[in-house]
Amino acid sequence: MPLSGHEQLQAEMSTRVGNGIKRVEQLLEQAKTRALRSFSLTLPQYVTLMVLHYVPGQSAAQLSRTALVSTQTIATILGNLERKNLVTRDVSDLHARVLVNELTPEGHALAVESDEKVRAVESDLRAEYTDTEFAQFQEFLERAEAHLLAGRIAA
Repeated sequence: MPLSGHEQLQAEMSTRVGNGIKRVEQLLEQAKTRALRSFSLTLPQYVTLMVLHYVPGQSAAQLSRTALVSTQTIATILGNLERKNLVTRDVSDLHARVLVNELTPEGHALAVESDEKVRAVESDLRAEYTDTEFAQFQEFLERAEAHLLAGRIAA
């Protein structure tokens, strides 16, 4: 009996590297989102807090590049974090039209506390691999990234 359209699609997509990476990424994001729920944080809000925890004083444009979101999205994230008293936004000493973002003491505390939960998710996944497997896994990811950055994919 021939495969149904859905079965054909599943068979085809299961052989594609990007599809596999995306499936795992979505599951990892779901696990992190569940871990952050008790903090009333979204994953993009958590990422923004962590970026500001390690590199304070960034503009929205800098944050959007680091957090891998659009400038419109980071503006919304920062507005929500500011309303929660987790970040402050002040005029830059260098550019009057640029706001720099800093964590409040509450923001620092929440960044550290929420990161413990997210690290636990990452550690749980990491435990599925031996040290050798994990090193090989990292090498595969780095090789894929280098290949894509080099622009060697046929258009």
